[in-house]
Amino acid sequence: MGHPALVFVDLLRGEIRRMKKDEGLVRGIGLPGAISLNMINMIGVGPFVTLPLIVLAMHGPQAILGWILGAVLAACDGLVWAELGAAMPKAGGSYEYLRTIYGPRRTGRFLSFLYIWQVSFSAPLSIASGCVGLAQYAGFLWPALRKVYFSYQLPIPVPFVHTLPLAILLGPGTLAAMLCCVIAAALLYRNIRSVTRFSGLLWLGVMGAMLTVILTGLLHFHSSLAFGFPAGAFQLSGGFFTGLGAALLIATYDYWGAYNICFLGAEVRDPGRTIPRSIVWSVGLVAALYLLLNTSVLGTIPWQELIGQAGANARLSVAAVVVQRVYGGVAGRVVALLVVWTAFASVYALLLGYSRVPYAAALDDNYFRIFARVHPRHRIPNVSLLMLAGVSMLFCMLQLADLVAALVVIRILLQFLLQQVGVMVLRRTQPDLERPFRIWLYPLPPLVAIAGFLYILFSRPHFAREIFFAMAVVLTGTATYMVRAHRRGEWPFAQPAMRE
Repeated sequence: MGHPALVFVDLLRGEIRRMKKDEGLVRGIGLPGAISLNMINMIGVGPFVTLPLIVLAMHGPQAILGWILGAVLAACDGLVWAELGAAMPKAGGSYEYLRTIYGPRRTGRFLSFLYIWQVSFSAPLSIASGCVGLAQYAGFLWPALRKVYFSYQLPIPVPFVHTLPLAILLGPGTLAAMLCCVIAAALLYRNIRSVTRFSGLLWLGVMGAMLTVILTGLLHFHSSLAFGFPAGAFQLSGGFFTGLGAALLIATYDYWGAYNICFLGAEVRDPGRTIPRSIVWSVGLVAALYLLLNTSVLGTIPWQELIGQAGANARLSVAAVVVQRVYGGVAGRVVALLVVWTAFASVYALLLGYSRVPYAAALDDNYFRIFARVHPRHRIPNVSLLMLAGVSMLFCMLQLADLVAALVVIRILLQFLLQQVGVMVLRRTQPDLERPFRIWLYPLPPLVAIAGFLYILFSRPHFAREIFFAMAVVLTGTATYMVRAHRRGEWPFAQPAMRE
């Protein structure tokens, strides 16, 4: 255990670094830039790939329920982010919120460290999933990208589940995915104002892909296809609720990202107004786009065909297939290029947002100090940015489809549920905290979000396997924190005076 005087000095130094944090970054993001960053993070390649999977989970056009309930859940969760982000507009997002809510010298220090620990796994995996999705969709244009030169099934022993294979793949598509990481990092290695301008250009590509598919579907819409519900489609059976849980998990994955601006809080102009407005606008616009996309696609392609595609690589090109059938092969390839553009935009936004999280923790002396470095000219956390890009490149060798559910569970348990409970705790413990934005209809939104997340956790088959992955992250993160805290004399090993 450290000497109390030395511990106090370390804590004081941490506070000084935190006071200087906003001085190291530039508040250059306005409302249009915030909305575009959120939306390109939310949309990405996800809906173009997962739409057939939601139809498969619900077994018919009633899949739209997954999108609608996913929008409700995203809106409730987004209001929580809006209140916390407006009250604490700092770099790091959830790290800052958990630290403040649960006590920066007590449980909050542990929970914020645990959050950074899970980000070390989930953020590169999320970034890599966008890169792999880009490479797979590019296979519609260049089939050679889908070749696999090396494949290995790594057996992972899991208690009560026997073993889970982890596929490691190498091929041209792997190299293309890695190149995506390199290009995104290079484009982000600039000042935040240049980054914001480029995000607007990427946003145009995202909207181009979405609107092209939506307009094509609506102009050639067949209501008999879009609303051709199978018998018993809305029968409230066990299978219905299990399928709805699986669909809601995928929809939640697709709606993720409306809070991206919260990780850039220290770089937002007028954050008390910009952050809440950008979140509300992003959720509303993306929800409308997803509902239109689902309806237009199902009104053009029989849902039975989408289910047939769900187990093959062809499902990744559903947007191109819709346009190709109406306007021909050239139009289909153009849309495929737009989807590739969209996937890259998502990688760009994810890498931008998550690179600020280790930076914030390092300034708080709750992570490796090297990540607190800021580029002397561009004023960006360059070490954190390069680290995430490098780890994401390694994860591009993995086949991520089987791990998506585990990633969702990890984030729900170690981030989203803690924030839903935390926003209510903060209302009680710090009622005088300045809140430029307050949750509408409080406390209904956080309670609805908690119920929705718990439903996702336990409504699906084989959920125990995913809980195991989350518990593995919790246990390893807890062990790492405790060893570090004992050596440094921090909570729960600090002297009583140091915990105040």
